[in-house]
Amino acid sequence: MEKIKEFKGLTGNLLAFKEEVANADKVTFVGMPGVCTPFAELFAYAIRDKESIFITGKDIESAKKLELKPEGMQLTVSADPEAEVVALLGGLSMPKSNISAEEIQELVDKILKKDGKLIGLCYMDMFKKAEWDKKLDFDCIIDGTLTGNVFR
Repeated sequence: MEKIKEFKGLTGNLLAFKEEVANADKVTFVGMPGVCTPFAELFAYAIRDKESIFITGKDIESAKKLELKPEGMQLTVSADPEAEVVALLGGLSMPKSNISAEEIQELVDKILKKDGKLIGLCYMDMFKKAEWDKKLDFDCIIDGTLTGNVFR
């Protein structure tokens, strides 16, 4: 894969994602509980005019709608995970997840609509470090780098 665009900050990250899913009506996020869920909620908020679903790990039965509530995007009722876009979150590729790229490919094969788009959403080159960029046929990976400071 080659770099086609740069962005800065969280807003740039969200806008890059929004552009990639512009033509879809429905996006299914797949990620680990706790760590990935808030990121899925954030990205789903950026596309709140579309239907969003979240699957925990590789458990297709866990598919739940992400819906806008007064508290923000929240997981609600069970839902059909089949979508035009499947967005894999970087936490899946971490060793602690105990999930292989091959297992995720099996899941993607079940839920990604024909001619759909597979997107990777990660930070700090997580998919590249785990070599998932070579094992999965991503249409695009949106990778952010977090830097920061602590002041007293």
